[in-house]
Amino acid sequence: MTPPASSRPPTPTASAAPATSSSRIDSPSLKAALAMALIHYNRLPGKAATIVTAASASASAGTASPPLVHWKRKAKDRKREILRLREELKLLQDGARGEEMEPPVVSCRCHFFDGCGDLPPLPGSGGGEHWVDEVLRRRFLRLVRWKEKRRRVDRPLPRSSLIDFNSEDEMQQLCMSTDFLVELSDSIFAKKEAAPSFATFSHQAVDFILASLKNILSSEREKELVGEIIDGLVTRLIKRMCTVPENAGSINCSDAQFSVQHLFRKLGNEEFIGQRIILAVSQKISSASERLLLVDPFDDAFPDLHGNIFIMIQLIEFLISDYMKDWLCCEHFDKRLFEECARSILKARNDLQVLENMNGLYVVYIERVVGRLAREVAPAAHQGKLDLEVLSKLLC
Repeated sequence: MTPPASSRPPTPTASAAPATSSSRIDSPSLKAALAMALIHYNRLPGKAATIVTAASASASAGTASPPLVHWKRKAKDRKREILRLREELKLLQDGARGEEMEPPVVSCRCHFFDGCGDLPPLPGSGGGEHWVDEVLRRRFLRLVRWKEKRRRVDRPLPRSSLIDFNSEDEMQQLCMSTDFLVELSDSIFAKKEAAPSFATFSHQAVDFILASLKNILSSEREKELVGEIIDGLVTRLIKRMCTVPENAGSINCSDAQFSVQHLFRKLGNEEFIGQRIILAVSQKISSASERLLLVDPFDDAFPDLHGNIFIMIQLIEFLISDYMKDWLCCEHFDKRLFEECARSILKARNDLQVLENMNGLYVVYIERVVGRLAREVAPAAHQGKLDLEVLSKLLC
């Protein structure tokens, strides 16, 4: 007996299968599982960075072509060049307005002022030239010519100075170098301290003045004009060394004065300059001693005048102890000028003896200078190179 049709189980049809699968995909639990799996995958190290890098590489490869990269790089280079030219233009405009613009100085330490104020037992001997000296010499010349061109804008030059700055006229270069050295000495008192470039530039200026003077004197030409230039340089530097600025206030200017004294000491390496320094300084001592007699001891200028006398006496002692033996061995030693220097030193000693009651150290120091000078020139006087009358006066 067959069961009834109503009791048979229903047979699944094809239309019911898709409905069942879609209901499983739309299941919230399945979606939550997929989301957790993606989050866990993204947290793995290196996976996310690899995906981002690949995506950016594909984007750049598809958007940036080689010509575009080339022109972008060229535009950046042009922008940097424009910025650099703007900076140079700004520096040139600052220099045209009169502001100080000095080229950068090498970072190595200059030993030009080593031993400033020290009395060496033996005169130092110079070493051989180095290629760096020639580089510094050319750089110094460019700086001097640039400053001279700036000066021409403010004041007209005399007709004799209208010479091509690119020429090798040593007389013109000597004049510019002396002016440049005086400006450097002025900058010490103006800034109330030595700039970092002062030692380097003053070293180059002194070396160039000595080299130019040696070349000019060896040719035996325009010696009188050279003497006027050197006398002017010595006079101006003495004025700077012995003059304290009125606006100095409580600032101690002794360091600046000793720096100028050291410039004299280096310039005195050449006999043509050294004897003129001694002559001018000894004459200045005589005039200062006469002025000291008339100055009120309570005047503000009295201590400065008192210190200037000691600085000048010390300078003469430095020059005599450093270079006198070398001067006497020079082929072109000026005996007449030396005799004039000796008489001027003796006159300065007599003028300082008047101040012995005021300060006995004046006489002690100047007597030491005279005794050292007598010891240095005694061998040359006995050999007939100098007049014995000069030695006898020094020994009195």
